[in-house]
Amino acid sequence: MYDDGDGPPRAGGEREARARAAEVRVAFEGMLQIRRLTGTGAGTGTGAADPEAVPAPWERGRMVRAVALALEAAGIAPSAVDADSGRRVATGYRVAGVPDEPGTVRVEWLGPHGGGAAGEEEGALADCARVLRRLGWDALVYRGRNRRRFVEVRPPHPGG
Repeated sequence: MYDDGDGPPRAGGEREARARAAEVRVAFEGMLQIRRLTGTGAGTGTGAADPEAVPAPWERGRMVRAVALALEAAGIAPSAVDADSGRRVATGYRVAGVPDEPGTVRVEWLGPHGGGAAGEEEGALADCARVLRRLGWDALVYRGRNRRRFVEVRPPHPGG
């Protein structure tokens, strides 16, 4: 159901896009309902009285899924990769786990070679970080060794 930005482009036209948007809305509302039912916001030391304001244990256990769903639900487009060539064919976010840091995911802004993703990444990743912070994640924008930016996402630290 989620799109981490490493899959094939979505086929179809406007009808399929509307159906996908409806699926994402339902899944996102389900994720918020899990937050309400588990009540992880109140009394967790995060300072959040609203149970929807903090990622639920379910999300923390499936961070790539949860973060990708949150971004897509906010209307941010995922990147896509051609299944045959392995080349990027759409500009957007890509969410991936960080192998040497369990409990951390990285959001990158990627696109086809020469497609302008590098020029868009500062603003696009700032938008991604804002969306994730509003949903209770710790989301910080960094610049990597190759001078490209990325967002590092972690569950909130108890006590703020």
